[in-house]
Amino acid sequence: MKLQSSDLQNNQPIDARFAFGKQDPDEHMALSDNLSPHLAWSGAPEQTRSFVVLCMDPDVPSKADDVNQAGKTLPPDMPRVDFCHWAMVDLAPTITELTTGECSQGVTPRGKQSPPGPAGSRQGLNDYTGFMAGDPDMAGHYFGYDGPCPPWNDERLHHYVFTVYALDTDRLELPEEFTGHDVVKAIEGHILDQASLTGTYTLNPKVSE
Repeated sequence: MKLQSSDLQNNQPIDARFAFGKQDPDEHMALSDNLSPHLAWSGAPEQTRSFVVLCMDPDVPSKADDVNQAGKTLPPDMPRVDFCHWAMVDLAPTITELTTGECSQGVTPRGKQSPPGPAGSRQGLNDYTGFMAGDPDMAGHYFGYDGPCPPWNDERLHHYVFTVYALDTDRLELPEEFTGHDVVKAIEGHILDQASLTGTYTLNPKVSE
């Protein structure tokens, strides 16, 4: 399989239009356009019965105590975990492209409850659901795509891995409110092929992209 995008270049910086947050000289971070990027894939096996789209950031600090805290930094070698930004499943095998902004346009406080997407597809909770839980203005259930917003005091460049999986099943066994981590487990044993595209992003002006 091959994955392409008119909005993303492999191993190159992601434009702020596709991010949840962008650099701000006064407040460190400001909300951004949060557009879902264009993705197009080809070369899937003939027996493909559905596609899955995932976006994961493997560079998120495992402890959030010092995240976005003035006077503190997050060293690049601290333990990291996967943070899901997008989990969409049950895409029909006839769907091989998502247009720019088709699944997200702008930040929705408390999360998108019915995110747009191709007919028949299902979109799970991304990890902003947990991250925003302590914020009275933003806490909620974040379904669908929400783009990059790494800690502004992180000394590590973050990588956003967009992956399309071709599966041998037309519907995954998942709870109604599933997460990207649920999807990773559910697709085990069903993957026929896959293709990925990685973009980079930082809100720390001291970190080189």
